[in-house]
Amino acid sequence: MIRKFLWTVLCICAFLGGCGEKPADPQTAAPGTEPQAGTVASVSEGNAPAVSPVAAQSYTAVLPEAAEEAEIFVEAIPALPEDFIRGMDVSTVIAEEESGVVYRDAAGTERDLFDILADAGVNYIRVRVWNDPYDAEGHGYGGGNCDVEKAARIGRRAAEHGMKLAVDFHYSDFWADPGKQYAPKAWARKRIEDKESAIGEFTEEALYSILNAGADVGMVQIGNEINKGVCGTYEEADVMRLLSAASAAVRRVAEDAGREIGVVVHYTSVDDTEATLRRAKTLEEYGVDYDIFGISYYSYWHGSFENMCSVLKEISRLYGKKTCIMETAYPYTSEDGDENGNSVGSGGVEGYPDSVQAQAKNCRDVAYYANEAGALGIFYWEGAWVPVGSSRSSNEAVWEQHGSGWASSYSVDYDPRDAGQYYGGCAWDNQAMFDFSGRALPSLNVFKWLYHGTKAPLQVMAFKELYLESGIGEPLEMPETVEVYYNDPSVTEGIKVEWDAASLAAVDVNAADTYGVKGIAADGTEITATVKVMNINYVKNPGFDEADMSMWKVEDNGSGNSTDVQKKAADALSGENAFHFYSTEVIDFKLEQELSLPAGGEYAAVVNIQGGDVGSDAQICLYVECGNKLYSSGPVKLSGWQQWQKAKIDNIAVSEGETVKIGVTVKAAAKGWGTIDDFEFYSLK
Repeated sequence: MIRKFLWTVLCICAFLGGCGEKPADPQTAAPGTEPQAGTVASVSEGNAPAVSPVAAQSYTAVLPEAAEEAEIFVEAIPALPEDFIRGMDVSTVIAEEESGVVYRDAAGTERDLFDILADAGVNYIRVRVWNDPYDAEGHGYGGGNCDVEKAARIGRRAAEHGMKLAVDFHYSDFWADPGKQYAPKAWARKRIEDKESAIGEFTEEALYSILNAGADVGMVQIGNEINKGVCGTYEEADVMRLLSAASAAVRRVAEDAGREIGVVVHYTSVDDTEATLRRAKTLEEYGVDYDIFGISYYSYWHGSFENMCSVLKEISRLYGKKTCIMETAYPYTSEDGDENGNSVGSGGVEGYPDSVQAQAKNCRDVAYYANEAGALGIFYWEGAWVPVGSSRSSNEAVWEQHGSGWASSYSVDYDPRDAGQYYGGCAWDNQAMFDFSGRALPSLNVFKWLYHGTKAPLQVMAFKELYLESGIGEPLEMPETVEVYYNDPSVTEGIKVEWDAASLAAVDVNAADTYGVKGIAADGTEITATVKVMNINYVKNPGFDEADMSMWKVEDNGSGNSTDVQKKAADALSGENAFHFYSTEVIDFKLEQELSLPAGGEYAAVVNIQGGDVGSDAQICLYVECGNKLYSSGPVKLSGWQQWQKAKIDNIAVSEGETVKIGVTVKAAAKGWGTIDDFEFYSLK
């Protein structure tokens, strides 16, 4: 008991003073030695450290009780629970501060970041934890050098501001995401049973250290965006085994500490509804003990708000789990603050231009749909990650020394394919809620405005995309007004527009093509309408977006289960659906539709296909059968995801009354994949 007490006192004292050095490696610490303050504490069975109380709150924000006057408009969310999570990930804050970043409130006054966040209504902090983000000489990999010691310091600062902490274990020494899940260096050669023990021990030890710093831990992620695996492990059964070991460790610490700590399993790509629901089902089938199904949801990557909401509702309904959005963000500008380039140059979501107002609205709308789904809340990802300076050349030494860039050159041995090649500064500065100088943007206050909203001048955020379709030979009629997105969505009136005569004259209604027609709105804004003069398409349900699929026939000569109609906008050329193929066995099928044509004549056929891993000798062809004649496009070469290839056949001679069929044949290697979308069959007259 004395040993536990002394160790706890040491930890508290050390975290009050802070520590900027690389922690000792718990794997190599001498047996029987006391853990150093600020390191991962060693835990042996039956000898769990006593847990310190939560740090006393020293700062309390005063939040609004009614709508406030503001320069941006935020619509209140009705019946939002008082404990709705209004969280922010600030994992890089210590590296930022060590690099010389100074945070200021909206008035320009220099203040502690956590003071500013509390005043803005943030009530929960999220922090990532890497096992050992340093090379053999102690140089940090970057991205905040987010080890246990930094997480503990951040957790204490959060508690002092009345904020809970979400601990995000990556179970890696550096970035873990859908593209990579590297094992920590110390575990790289471990067998699954040894890795199972290691993940449990590390989770316990790290969590005790964070708790003993005074953090108020409310939830723990056992892995980060683990779509393909965790901790260098990819076999489903082994992944579930590791998750169970990590969860059990959290449960042991929570029980010992007398704390309620939720266990989160975190995935991304919620736009793939089928895959997301399958992941939840897999967790259930393997009996993984967890509380919260967490997702990343970025509206520019992960589909509609409505789909996200629907998927979360379904997971709660089917499996009785709570849900939470563990990551979200949106750009307030398309500019780059440190000559490093941005992960997302522009948000690109219609109705949400790259502006401070749109950033706030996007965050508010994510919160709205999360609440509709019954989710616990949202975490805005790295909202305080700003440049340490404007020049890449002057920043590189700082990024390398303090790890305030997304990766340093020291990461090359651990992650040679990504970070080791493209290391540098902050790639997220245009999505922060602080400007490039560290001054709080008005959008940061969205968290405190979710309950009562704001009063703000009516502004046009953006013009709605105007897309007009016209059949060949039909007169072109342009609208007198255009629809716009206002900062207040309750206002829906359009704005008058005057179309440019020269642009209109350039549209040839007798030739299939796409045109841009320019105009001037009444408020002086220049806009462009897209006008598409279209051939009449004789293919029914050409993009697979209608419920009736009876016109399409599939003949599968391969495994018999290699095709389906998939609802996933990212894999479709247009709409949400596309015809999808994949199999672990050799793929061999034909997709076909018989057409009804008004007359004989010369026709053309088109289809769009994307995919990969089909093999060098794959035969993927568009074809048309006319009576006893067969037309073929020749093999289509697929080159990867969203690399759409257009297959076309011209000069198809159709005789009066002749039976015509259009289709695609696919013969591909096992594990080949792709989607087929937007067939066309039209007259060439």
